[in-house]
Amino acid sequence: MARLRGRYPNLILVHLPTHASWLNQIAIFFSIVQRKVLTPNDFPHLAAVEQRLLDFETLYNDTAVPFHWRFTRADLADRLAALPDLPPPRATAPPPLPATATATLCAA
Repeated sequence: MARLRGRYPNLILVHLPTHASWLNQIAIFFSIVQRKVLTPNDFPHLAAVEQRLLDFETLYNDTAVPFHWRFTRADLADRLAALPDLPPPRATAPPPLPATATATLCAA
């Protein structure tokens, strides 16, 4: 930490959860960028990619609205309660490797 601060004095580390809904928001945004901006990948040069991304940013910031999640915990509980009771999966051993694969692994 001290080494990073020494090299980048304006660095601010923020510890974020790795399993939170904000990650879903980021994944959704990058999915939109991929579909609406980067596909098809027909850019003549890197500056064209940059310009298309900047143009999209302006458009998106002017027109985007927050995502409204309507699926609640109660909805999840109802869905889970409606699932049939299934027996737990049986533990199975992985299939044995073919003899040639075993010989290759042992030789390495």
